[in-house]
Amino acid sequence: MKKIILLIALAILSSLAVVNAKDKKEAKIVFAEKSYNFGVVKEEGGPVSHEFTFTNDGTGNLIIYEASAQCGCTKPEYPKNPVAPGKGSKIKVTYNPIGRPGPFEKVVTVKTNAKGGKVRLKISGNVTPKK
Repeated sequence: MKKIILLIALAILSSLAVVNAKDKKEAKIVFAEKSYNFGVVKEEGGPVSHEFTFTNDGTGNLIIYEASAQCGCTKPEYPKNPVAPGKGSKIKVTYNPIGRPGPFEKVVTVKTNAKGGKVRLKISGNVTPKK
């Protein structure tokens, strides 16, 4: 009798686990583009920016924990509030060319709660020096 009750309890618990797995809501971040080339940038022109747009194609809220650049010449700005399923937003990346003539390629790492966790965005271009 104890074995039958134990088997019934295990069957109920495993069916609940399957239902919970189906109901799990996950965020999914989809960018329109993951890289952008500024082309030729004049050093005396000052900082240049590009906005990377994305949507949450998942079923749960998307949370961006952090967006970090590999150096101080690049500054990312990202939404601090959760992005609801089906909604979109943007990450603005600004590059400061002053004192940095020549070609550049910078990466911004975006950490989220979406499947995969991290996304890398890339900016590039070529800075012409001051005259």
